[in-house]
Amino acid sequence: MTHDTPAGAGPRRREVVSTDSVFGAPCWVSLTSRDLQATQDFYAAVLGWRWRGAELGEHFRIALADGVPVAGIAAVASMWQMAVAWTPYFAVPDADVAVSRVRERGGTAAVGPLSFPPGRAALLADRDGATFGIWQGELVTNWEAWRQAAPTFVRLHTRDAFDAAIFYGEILDWASGLPGCCEVEYEGGEVVLRSRGDIVARIDSGAVEAAPDPEVRPHWQIHFSVADVAGCARAAEKHGGSVLREDETEAILRDADGAQFTVTSRGSP
Repeated sequence: MTHDTPAGAGPRRREVVSTDSVFGAPCWVSLTSRDLQATQDFYAAVLGWRWRGAELGEHFRIALADGVPVAGIAAVASMWQMAVAWTPYFAVPDADVAVSRVRERGGTAAVGPLSFPPGRAALLADRDGATFGIWQGELVTNWEAWRQAAPTFVRLHTRDAFDAAIFYGEILDWASGLPGCCEVEYEGGEVVLRSRGDIVARIDSGAVEAAPDPEVRPHWQIHFSVADVAGCARAAEKHGGSVLREDETEAILRDADGAQFTVTSRGSP
């Protein structure tokens, strides 16, 4: 399944970067789809990605941006009766500990942790139902290179941002004081997660004074940095996708299979 795609790492790098050095931060994104070729064609047209095989088999591919592995894709949604969706993975030093913490705090462990050398993965859901993954071990690509090549950040849309921040903070050791841990701040109406000074995630639930919105379906949204938001939106429409919302700096898109993601203009706050 695509949530195990980090195992398809390809040739070994000279510098081995593990989740011990970037724990708590997003370190990979993956997509389940129904049609592998159609998915490749769509994201090649919209985001300019190229492709290589993954070690997990013929249903899996690794997306490349300027030669850097940036995402995993697997055409297993129909075969394994899974939802078509993008999922972020967070780096953890110990997958078993992270899964235990999720269960203890009312979350769900859907898959794993399972061993996929050079690491271990699990697919989880927080207590409000938002799906996310964890990855322990060697990263698919250098974390700094991955951050520069594709995602700007991931954003959790949820009913109660502060409750969610506490949940994830306890799972992923945010603001724990441990060397290298992620920092948590509140700014611009959102909970903001920083790693090495960069914003890597946001948690949003609307106005601080407002009661939790029961209409919100909690989910993680993946934001990809692009040079031309309008061009990506037009390409998505041309290749069977749709535009849910668009302005000069950002567009929420849906691919031809129904998976939702966001393109954000490079240099936007």
